[in-house]
Amino acid sequence: MWNKTKITELLGIQYPILQGPMGGGFSTAELLAAVSNNGGLGSYGAYTITPEEILEAAKIIKTKTDKPYNINLWVSDVDKSLASYPPESLEKVKTLFKPYFDELGIPLPELSTDIPSKFEKQVEALFEIRPAVFSFIFGIPSKEILAEARRLGIKTVGAATTLDEALALEEAKVDAIVAAGFEAGGHRPSFLRPAQDSQTGLFTLIQQLKAKTATPIIAAGGIADAKGIAAALTLGADAVQLGTAFLATDESGATPLHKDLLFSDGSKHTTLTKSLTGRMGRMIANKISDEIKFETEVLPFPLQTRLIAPLKVAALEQGRTDMVSFWSGQNTATLKHHKAGELMQALIKETSQLLAL
Repeated sequence: MWNKTKITELLGIQYPILQGPMGGGFSTAELLAAVSNNGGLGSYGAYTITPEEILEAAKIIKTKTDKPYNINLWVSDVDKSLASYPPESLEKVKTLFKPYFDELGIPLPELSTDIPSKFEKQVEALFEIRPAVFSFIFGIPSKEILAEARRLGIKTVGAATTLDEALALEEAKVDAIVAAGFEAGGHRPSFLRPAQDSQTGLFTLIQQLKAKTATPIIAAGGIADAKGIAAALTLGADAVQLGTAFLATDESGATPLHKDLLFSDGSKHTTLTKSLTGRMGRMIANKISDEIKFETEVLPFPLQTRLIAPLKVAALEQGRTDMVSFWSGQNTATLKHHKAGELMQALIKETSQLLAL
């Protein structure tokens, strides 16, 4: 049976289909539950929220599902360069973006480089909740954190954009590895080399990991339907993770405008840019990503996010969608489901038909 794999056994789920753990307000308890209750693994991206908010989210999740689910955190949630970032560089970048603020008639925000990491405290909250799965990106947690997860019976899942990163995760004895192909929407979670030097396509990455590692593989990037699932499993993946397809559903926290765009021809052109957050991510190309070239210096993460935040709000209020950043993977051509539960049922049925098992 196609749905019986190392991942389904490891995580205690019925089907090897995972929902991408989208942070920044895109994850909801409703989306997570729709996936978990239909036999997959729902996820909650929690890197932007406080430990207290994580605990509160878990209470809501508990009212909607008793099935396994995943909480995702960022090991590196503040760029190291931020601690000593020169004031003159900060002003230079603000000046670079000032024309966009002027165009919308809003002032530049006051910014501080004093942004502490939340990761350690978030992990404490996660351990209190004890979800079935703790996934993470942008690095590897300490040996102590991974050991405590094992003691608590929490499965650990790290993300790799290259074979070297997968080998590092295997050395750390994580339970599973997400092979994050460059087709995926959202941030590129590279941690050994710069993201721009770590752009391996998903099909190549699956085969590299299958040949050189023994840890179960979760394929992510450009998978939006049953054909993508069947292809990834055939290449050797033990499960798949879908992000954009679930982002487009009614249950996600994306705005209606964002969802409409994902179902339109406007999502055909995606780009890799640092202009939104300071870290490379794939989104639908817009005026800012087109004009602020990748090699242009922007603020370290997450300070760039704080610079852009009021611009996004004003652009939405004024209907200037050409200046709003919308995350998306490369493959939106086959999106058709608006309900997460219906998407899950279609993926299960159609994958079963394709693999004839």
